[in-house]
Amino acid sequence: MSLDSKYLDLLSQSEFSEEDLATLNELAQKVRDRILEVVSKNGGHLSSTLGAVELIIGMHCVFNSPKDPFIFDVSHQAYAHKLLTNRWNSFESLRQINGISGFTKPSESMHDYFIAGHSSTSISLGVGVAKAFALQDIENIPVILIGDGAMSAGLAYEALNELGDRKYPMVIILNDNEMSIAKPIGAISKYLSEAIAGKFTQNIKSKIENIINNMPNTTYLAKRFEESIKLITPGMLFEELGLDYIGPIDGHNLKEIIKALHLAKSIKKPIVVHAQTLKGKGYSPAEGYLEQWHGVSPFDRQNGTALTKNATKSPTQIFSETLLEIAKQDSKVVGITAAMPSGTGLDSLIKAFPERFWDVAIAEQHATTQASALAKEGFKPFVVIYSTFLQRAFDQIIHDVGIMKTPVKFAIDRAGIVGEDGETHQGIFDIAYLNMIPNFVLLAPRDQATLRLCVHFANEFSNAPCAFRYPRKSFKLKESVFQATPFNLGKLEVLEESKSEILLLGYGNGVGRAYECLLELQRENITCSLVDLRFIKPLDKENLLALSQTYKKWFVFSDSVKLGGVGQILSSFAQDYDLSIKIHSFEFADAFIPHGKVEEIEEQLGLNTHQLTQQILQLL
Repeated sequence: MSLDSKYLDLLSQSEFSEEDLATLNELAQKVRDRILEVVSKNGGHLSSTLGAVELIIGMHCVFNSPKDPFIFDVSHQAYAHKLLTNRWNSFESLRQINGISGFTKPSESMHDYFIAGHSSTSISLGVGVAKAFALQDIENIPVILIGDGAMSAGLAYEALNELGDRKYPMVIILNDNEMSIAKPIGAISKYLSEAIAGKFTQNIKSKIENIINNMPNTTYLAKRFEESIKLITPGMLFEELGLDYIGPIDGHNLKEIIKALHLAKSIKKPIVVHAQTLKGKGYSPAEGYLEQWHGVSPFDRQNGTALTKNATKSPTQIFSETLLEIAKQDSKVVGITAAMPSGTGLDSLIKAFPERFWDVAIAEQHATTQASALAKEGFKPFVVIYSTFLQRAFDQIIHDVGIMKTPVKFAIDRAGIVGEDGETHQGIFDIAYLNMIPNFVLLAPRDQATLRLCVHFANEFSNAPCAFRYPRKSFKLKESVFQATPFNLGKLEVLEESKSEILLLGYGNGVGRAYECLLELQRENITCSLVDLRFIKPLDKENLLALSQTYKKWFVFSDSVKLGGVGQILSSFAQDYDLSIKIHSFEFADAFIPHGKVEEIEEQLGLNTHQLTQQILQLL
């Protein structure tokens, strides 16, 4: 099945009759059907992308991609864009290994200007493009689609601040899908803002500027006149930043969208087109502000129920339950997440203690810095953020936490390979970028039982900041395999001993990976010992030195990158003490990890149990 060429031909027209608009609405329904067909089978982002269908069709009707670069913020709402740019058939492979990405990806299509998996980068990218166009006298216009909370991050306002000053031509489509901006005065505002952005009023504004420049005595009255218009529109913020504004418009009315975008395009200045949309539009179970429909696993399209249910609690659930138990007993425990309350499990704590647990929106830097102040005031702040998003707060981790040595507790969810979200979301760098920071303590649980103990350790540890990491779906090691013992600062745990010279060392979920290899090696009549490092900062140097006397061949397992990872940390230790041991790491190579099911990615990287065991046998 492919998209009928009549729809694509229609997108290239400059004017649209009522009959044309009816055909475009047919196209919108076909696009929604295709998205639902594939996402219900593959999983993916759903409610946001369903809500943006008409906006994206409108973009393709008015602008010329890729000459006018389409820059999507986060880009999980860009599925319609993929379907309209020669990926209708390949969309079947969405988020599958070697298939198309769930985000925009330039290597996939020339219509995807930039990769985007983290929020609030779009306007900055647009400013960069606009500057490049200005330097080359190119008249094309960058077109930004931003929404889903991305305007809550500071980077967006840094870009708006410069854009309002430089006045580069740009169209910013603000996809307001929570009906939260200026709902009460929408009709009046739409009429006035369209008038304000029109040629007649633009001429008046230009004349007012000339009057202001040439007749200083009239400045006050002229300024008050202009401000009186702004004050009755929700675009006041953007106008004050130096941008023009249209809206709010109905983000599902193609006639209205196309009219507004044509007007915005004609102005040749930076302008915000504010469109109100409904998340999940066209699929009733997902319509509205329902966080569970933002990103979904495969589901039954008829009734909306998930096709598979995991009976085992996820590490996120274990963390959430444990922290809630602690918070009930300890009033000093507080917590912060950045726009991921349900994803991190902090939603239940926010509900139980709304005055002590907060979602601060997409603001990882703000979350980190305020946590340091809370710690300085005697509280026990848990900053609960995905590994990939914690990267956004790197400077604050150093400047506001590390140097101050405040006992902030970083709970790092989604550590390791997360699967279908791909390069932008794999949680593989946190060990490398946190280990280099003085004053930090780094630890990791190997299973559910030790995760509970890890949370307790972090809560009681008050001498410095600490960070612990745990995987997305499940631990490789069942908690019944080894007895859980409390964490003791900087102390490893020997789980299995043998008389051979082979030592398997695991960190976090890597312990389970090492244990699976140990069992397979035993079937090959090769015995080895197993160590859970528990801490990589500080290292248990005393016990590692003792182990080096017996075990000369060390194999390291951790769901992290090799460069700066656990293997290099241990190699540096061995070098410092001139140890005569061989260390081989099975961490991730120096490359970004693509999307796909975790098991398939591991096989592609040569990291499933059989592949690892064969590598060990070859090395031996």
